[in-house]
Amino acid sequence: MKRIGFLSFGHWGPVQGSRTPSAGDALLQGIDLAVAAEELGINGAFFRVHHFARQQASPFPLLAAIAARTSRIEMGTGVIDMRYENPLYMAEEAAATDLISQGRLQLGISRGSPESALHGSRYFGYTPAEGEDDSAMARRHTAVFRHAIAGHGVAEADPSFMGGGRGLLPIQPTSPGLPRRIWWGAGTRKTAVWAAEQGMNLMSSTLLTEDTGVPFDQLQAEQISMFREAWGAAGHGFEPRVSVSRSIIPVVDAEDEHYFGLRAQVDNRDQVGMLDGALSRFGKSYVGAPDALAEDLAKDAAVQAADTVLVTVPNQLGVEYNIKLLGNIAKYVAPAIGWEEPAAQA
Repeated sequence: MKRIGFLSFGHWGPVQGSRTPSAGDALLQGIDLAVAAEELGINGAFFRVHHFARQQASPFPLLAAIAARTSRIEMGTGVIDMRYENPLYMAEEAAATDLISQGRLQLGISRGSPESALHGSRYFGYTPAEGEDDSAMARRHTAVFRHAIAGHGVAEADPSFMGGGRGLLPIQPTSPGLPRRIWWGAGTRKTAVWAAEQGMNLMSSTLLTEDTGVPFDQLQAEQISMFREAWGAAGHGFEPRVSVSRSIIPVVDAEDEHYFGLRAQVDNRDQVGMLDGALSRFGKSYVGAPDALAEDLAKDAAVQAADTVLVTVPNQLGVEYNIKLLGNIAKYVAPAIGWEEPAAQA
């Protein structure tokens, strides 16, 4: 059974046409959109995390607020850049947020993507150790974070405070089940295999930082297949989840045509280019008549292979427009890829 979620980049700024002129607007509208999405039957509310940019940067207050206002929808990230994180503080924040949500938190994490700041994590106090690069530091932070949320001891007890007791103390609180709801944002087939070996779910976006000449959906489907094969070989004892992201814009009225009519002509094919020093393949956007989109998505190999599809939303157009967008996707497009409303799923 497919799950459908929205993925917001959380853009804000005083630019012409934007309905999110401030950070406060973006945050409050993110909460309102999640509440409305739950009412539509959408399964997830996910947010990108970027530092030194007019986007969402500190996800846990937002996710906790959504958790308190909703009862069914999942909330998560896509993705948290682990280069920037204090893993133990993050473990406390994640556990508290998951407890508020009663087990609905789905955390996407990764090494991070190209950013506006040069070596931005250094300004947060995190520099790779000798022999490390940024990727290795992010994976080290990830290992400490996952160790902590599993309830393992991380800090030596003070015998004078603990009545003579010794040993390692775990962070508090912890939230049962959270360790199985961590996703790794993998940009290549190799990193997807690594994520499977580590026991993390797979989150794959609209680009891969490699190219073999095959269409994007086929390359991504190969990535998913390799992930599942590696997962089976690792024997983790539970079934993983896999998400892919897609830009899906059903054009159903004059407003949609005004905003996205030209984009349907420009972005309807894969693009290949250099990103962060690597030849990368970018997936096409799905923009156009709803019946045509439904037919195209039903043929998308990676969409069919994943259990969760995250739809990127133009958050700067405001809550009302994005509610309409998600409603049109749920009504006209999502059933073609195997999605059913939660009432029907039950």
